[in-house]
Amino acid sequence: MGWSVGQVAGFAGITVRALHHWDEIGLLVPGERTHAGHRRYTDADLDRLQRVLFYRELGFPLDEVAVLLDDPAADPRAHLRRRHELLTARIERLRQLAEAVEHAMEARRMGIDLTPEERFEVFGDQDPGQYAEETERRWGGTESYAESQRRTARHTKEDWQRMRAESDDWNTRYAALVADGVRPADAAAMDLAEEHRRHIGRWFYACPYPMHRCLGELYVADARFTAHYDALGPGVAAHLNAAIAANAGRHGE
Repeated sequence: MGWSVGQVAGFAGITVRALHHWDEIGLLVPGERTHAGHRRYTDADLDRLQRVLFYRELGFPLDEVAVLLDDPAADPRAHLRRRHELLTARIERLRQLAEAVEHAMEARRMGIDLTPEERFEVFGDQDPGQYAEETERRWGGTESYAESQRRTARHTKEDWQRMRAESDDWNTRYAALVADGVRPADAAAMDLAEEHRRHIGRWFYACPYPMHRCLGELYVADARFTAHYDALGPGVAAHLNAAIAANAGRHGE
């Protein structure tokens, strides 16, 4: 006698309503009926149901599924190739969306409470929250980290723009100083190192000289920081580390 609508719906993971609809549109018509007119599904019907579910899982509309199953001229391989292209494009789009959401969460964790458009306007293609998780893991329990979180949470888009403009201006001037051959212990280099320290203190957290020394050492110990500063010019990271140390020494620290 085959299987009832309820039985098929149960083991196929679909609704009775869907089976009724597919019967009405001719997509999956039960091969048998009881004397009372109730639908009964045969083994052949279940084979067809498996193919319907397969194509539906791939995202094919029901009318296209019917063509694939019933039109002898239909080329399943061509349809599958097209569907594969669409799915691949969708996967890439979802990956990009997931990455954008992840970056937004990292930026929020860093206290950068800006819209995506504002973050792009301020930071361009740089990701301000790129190292948020690592930063929290390494310094999350420190007062400096807590202070930075409090301050950045209050920064507006205009604040971030001013901070970024100051940073870009300092980068340009320091790179020019290094390119001109100014030594780290010269007054001009130490003055820029002092400006660097005060910039951190103004926008993020209090940065006394011993802490600034540690940051300078990090700029040459961590390849990522080294790459960031050396992108301004060859040897900038090492030069800045030495200038920071000289400036701290100039202030007796």
